[in-house]
Amino acid sequence: YVQEDVAHTVSEMLFGAMDELALGDPWDLATDVGPVIDADARDTIRDYIAAARAEGRVLKELQAPNAGTFIAPTVIRVTGIADMPREIFGPVLHIATFKAGDEMKVVKAVNATGYGLTFGLHTRIDDRVQAVVDALHVGNIYVNRNQIGAVVGSQPFGGEGLSGTGPKAGGPDYLRRFVTRAAPGSTATDPELPEADVTRSLKLTHPAIEIAAQLLPGPTGESNRLTARSRPPVLCLGPGKDAARAQAEAIRALSGHAIEAPGLLPLALTRLDGFSAAIWWGDADGARARAQALAERKGPILPLICDMPDGSHALIHRHICIDTTASGGNAQLLAEVGQT
Repeated sequence: YVQEDVAHTVSEMLFGAMDELALGDPWDLATDVGPVIDADARDTIRDYIAAARAEGRVLKELQAPNAGTFIAPTVIRVTGIADMPREIFGPVLHIATFKAGDEMKVVKAVNATGYGLTFGLHTRIDDRVQAVVDALHVGNIYVNRNQIGAVVGSQPFGGEGLSGTGPKAGGPDYLRRFVTRAAPGSTATDPELPEADVTRSLKLTHPAIEIAAQLLPGPTGESNRLTARSRPPVLCLGPGKDAARAQAEAIRALSGHAIEAPGLLPLALTRLDGFSAAIWWGDADGARARAQALAERKGPILPLICDMPDGSHALIHRHICIDTTASGGNAQLLAEVGQT
């Protein structure tokens, strides 16, 4: 997405940079762009580009080598992200323009896709950075820098929604997901809980609880901040009221939201909305039925937790990386110089 006022200049620089790209054998260090993974991928992308070319939407296209499964780097004009029915996993860039002041419309369109892995923003206006960052549902946000090369311990990596289901790789909670914390288990039996009761509980207000941000290390001139907020409620299925209560207490101890729902039938998990996970400490057959019900849902993958929950079950983590030198300098560095 490029603001209309600078679209011509940005496009001119982009097309000039494309002309410098070298396509060829990935083993050659001089190569910038190698082939796509196989012939099926090549043909699918090639057909997609051909359709855009027929509609007059191809703005720039290089020449691909005759051999191999190469796709020539291509730029295609679109009206917005909603024009793309699927991910085009190849050297294809889509450009949409927007009017100054319509940044929140762009953010709304991006959030509406349900995907939220990585987002990049280039601007020197600080309040615009804050407004966009606050509105995005994205796991990793980069401001005034590139969007690749996340560093362990500095830029924990992972998305949300359709782009992520667990803790961020390289973050402070990552290792905990590889540890099994056995739950006490329960063989209790429950009377059937009406789905309508859980629906009413889910419709109650569950405000996102903001957790203090963590400042992570990084090079001078770069700010790395990891934030956390509570996810939508976790359904605590027991079995049994005692197990459901213990599950809810465990989630709340992690600063999350929980709804006790022992006796909720597995099929209800395919229909309910507004929850982020479910906990079950019962038998394997019951776990399988509930996991299958969650898998049948459309949208984000919701986990079934069969042991003790960890922090990432209760919280959404987002990372913001800002190149502070791009907006006039590193204020933190200036403060340190002033103190000396």
